Amino acid sequence: MSISLIFATPRAWCETKQELDINPEVIESSPVLQRWLKEVPNVLADIKHKPSFRTRFRLGYSLIDGNSGVKVGFEDIFIVDKLTASGEYRQTFNQDYENYGADLNYYLLPLGSYVNFSPLVGYRSLQTSDDSTSGVNLGVKLLLVLSRGGGADIAFTRSWVALGTTEEVALTKLSASYAITTNLRFSTEFAQQKISSNRERQVGFFLEWMP
Repeated sequence: MSISLIFATPRAWCETKQELDINPEVIESSPVLQRWLKEVPNVLADIKHKPSFRTRFRLGYSLIDGNSGVKVGFEDIFIVDKLTASGEYRQTFNQDYENYGADLNYYLLPLGSYVNFSPLVGYRSLQTSDDSTSGVNLGVKLLLVLSRGGGADIAFTRSWVALGTTEEVALTKLSASYAITTNLRFSTEFAQQKISSNRERQVGFFLEWMP
């Protein structure tokens, strides 16, 4: 009962900034305080509907088994409700390695959750100096939000390209990102792809822009 009263508090119950005796400069510099002084937010609705993460566009440096390269991509472009799209293109400067593809993610928990899971399906093409594979990409993604609104998060993805065929490739990716401004983040990524008996390790450093 007490919880419902808190979330249902009418606007008239909110104290003014004079009654709270808060320095006006503090209020001006805090969007959260400004919002609460105008109206007590519905926290439960925010958790259910307002995403704890944002769309990101990334560009940066990539290293694949000692070969330098570049990677561009996008993460979690919202399509409808809990469905998002992600994609990337990666190539080494010597053109021995190339990796590109796009996936659809459907988050199973409320978008405002600090922890979320998503099955993913998409297409992936991979080329190395010795092998090449392309086909349907199937897997799962785990997202751990450390700070809402794109402040910081950790993501783990495990997927398989051409699952069940002789050309099957296992992809593993772990990334950690931290916001350095309201719209800009720094991201580090560690990845591994296993083709046949060959394991290729990758590391990347990126700048991410959040519109």
